[in-house]
Amino acid sequence: MRKGNIIAKQYADNKVDCFIYAVEKSLDSYKFNLLHNKQMFISQLKSRNLATRTIDEGAMDESGGVHFSEYVAILSGNDDLLEKTKLEKKLAVLESERQAYHRNKGNAKGKLNEKTSEIEKNNVFIGRFTRDWDYLNKVAPVDEETGLRPNPLRLDGVDSDNIEILGNRLAAINQKARTEDDYMKIGTLFDFRILVRTEKTYNGDTQALQNKFMVEGLDGVKYTYHNGYIAKDPKLAVMYFINALERIPGMIEKREKDNAELSKGLPVLRQIVADTWPKETELKQLGEELAALNRKIQLTLKPVDRHESGEGGGPEVEGQKTVSGSDVVPDLPRQAKHVPSMEIVSPARELKKIS
Repeated sequence: MRKGNIIAKQYADNKVDCFIYAVEKSLDSYKFNLLHNKQMFISQLKSRNLATRTIDEGAMDESGGVHFSEYVAILSGNDDLLEKTKLEKKLAVLESERQAYHRNKGNAKGKLNEKTSEIEKNNVFIGRFTRDWDYLNKVAPVDEETGLRPNPLRLDGVDSDNIEILGNRLAAINQKARTEDDYMKIGTLFDFRILVRTEKTYNGDTQALQNKFMVEGLDGVKYTYHNGYIAKDPKLAVMYFINALERIPGMIEKREKDNAELSKGLPVLRQIVADTWPKETELKQLGEELAALNRKIQLTLKPVDRHESGEGGGPEVEGQKTVSGSDVVPDLPRQAKHVPSMEIVSPARELKKIS
């Protein structure tokens, strides 16, 4: 194995030309290369090394072999067939490039639609968040001295604004409410509705019920704080809903950052979608050349009836025709030779019947 490697390197350094020999009317070399390529594919499949495999039909060299149609064209000796094979190979390469281009263009179009839809969705939420935030600042501005907002929380069934009473009521709702995965209104804060929802949680095989609290915005957006879990302390429990609304600026900022990140790739995607494949004209031209060459080959292979007139003004002699259903190739028409007429000689004696 070491000696073979040295010889191969020496050949490569000296740039020795490698020739592939083919025997007329034989495809032994092609079959050998075909089996070699199959064995190479099987070996790569077993070793999970398919990523390094390349397919190059028509590359006539010592490693890639030669495409079947090109091999047949070479053995036939017909230059038109060989040229046809080369054009078909170029056409196949361009078709493959066009498919890859349109596949990439389709992927880019899908990504563009996805990002555009996500940006529009974020803009809708930003508009809804902004409306709730503007309304909160209008009806409950921050006190300049304390830095706090008014918190006129109202709970259904409670006529007091005492923090202890409201906190105890929230604790009782948290313990006893069962909404069956639905939203239940329990109070108001300005024009915002206060809701509670019972959700199922699982810890292994154990199922538990957990109530989550939220405040609903003007457009139906539901804001939570601390993942929806109410605090046990009455003062913190009453401040829960104001704290949930205070998260609106951060939510707006997050959506805007997401839109900025999504917008970075939009110009490139729009350019890919708007562009056209630059080799469309070349592909069309190759198709026309191949069609013209096919017509030329068909005219060459089509049998033609030929008529030649004989010498001396004799009757025309019909040329040889290809026999239907046979492989006989007609010979080239040759000039008919004059054959002298034969004289009929009368018999000297009368013929007698032999019994």
